[in-house]
Amino acid sequence: MARVVSLTLFVISWLLLFSYAASKKAPSTSARKEDIPYIKCQVCEKIAHQIHQQVQKKEAEISPKKVSELEIIEIVENVCNLKKQEADWILQIDIVEKGAKLELVEQGVEGHCNSKCKTIERACQEVMGFADTDVAEYFYKKRPSIDELANYLCHDLSDACSVKTPPVPKGRIPGEPFVPKPSKDAEMEKIMRSMQDMPGAPNMKMYSKEALMNNNFGDDGDDEDEDEDDDDDEDNFPNNLGKVMKNKGAPKKDLKEKILQGVAEKSKQVKQHINKASQKIKKWWKGIKKSGKKAPSKSPKSSKSEL
Repeated sequence: MARVVSLTLFVISWLLLFSYAASKKAPSTSARKEDIPYIKCQVCEKIAHQIHQQVQKKEAEISPKKVSELEIIEIVENVCNLKKQEADWILQIDIVEKGAKLELVEQGVEGHCNSKCKTIERACQEVMGFADTDVAEYFYKKRPSIDELANYLCHDLSDACSVKTPPVPKGRIPGEPFVPKPSKDAEMEKIMRSMQDMPGAPNMKMYSKEALMNNNFGDDGDDEDEDEDDDDDEDNFPNNLGKVMKNKGAPKKDLKEKILQGVAEKSKQVKQHINKASQKIKKWWKGIKKSGKKAPSKSPKSSKSEL
């Protein structure tokens, strides 16, 4: 049965990866460290708001239970990590230059993560530093308001808002414009981020369209304990798909049909494995029932007494 489950997950993973690879990924960029002093205080206030909001959301989900200190620590630790769901808020903020200031402007939708996104993440990490456990403990014990939490984090634990924000120098090169992310892409990335904490999920990767074209599927080798026939089926599947993807001369419609055909063939193989497993279970169950039946008792024959 474990074999069947792994094959099913394999097919589902491929479907998710192909859906995600269909869209173009924005090129990765680095943070603009020189912009951090101009947004540090605003980022700190955003952090306090997010921690407070996310803890309340967690409480509503598990009500009437109370949020534990460990759960609060998890929120605080992840709120500045773009690889985690708790940092999704960063993707919805744009950095806008207004006069001699930089302002964080909520967009209401997720955008592609560019240098602005990375800059906010970096500023968030600098504000939090090593104070995540202190913030979590303070919140758990005091249950502060947003303003109280912001004052504790931005003035007591850090100087994010204690130091006057300097004016933005003239001639500063503006960052990239905020580009909203297609809803399908945003939903796919949320699913993948949510799966990171599931058992076995750390080994899951999201591949770009180029990686799929080059057949770079991260194959780590065959499992020696599996049947040879099954290994051939699984190994050939990604390889065949890679060959199909490499066929750039084929029309898009034909390419899509070939990919769907490959997925359909794999689904057929999964069904065959399920049928085999079902037959084995039936035979095993029949054997159990047969062995459980008691042999009919024989009445003892009367024996003649010896003379």
